[in-house]
Amino acid sequence: MINLAILIPVALFLGVVGLAAFLWSLRSGQYDDLDGAAERILHDDDDDEEKPAEEKPGKDGGPLS
Repeated sequence: MINLAILIPVALFLGVVGLAAFLWSLRSGQYDDLDGAAERILHDDDDDEEKPAEEKPGKDGGPLS
């Protein structure tokens, strides 16, 4: 019986914490754009093209081999 006296308040407290976390996520805009991230990967961006790497000189001033 003592177990129920401990577990019921703990369960209620965890429920309130979970509800508070969910309400915080709603207010902070976590669920505003559900489809944006899923569709963003399908679009090609010109910025994602590979840029040539800059050559770094070796100790003698020549290109690294």
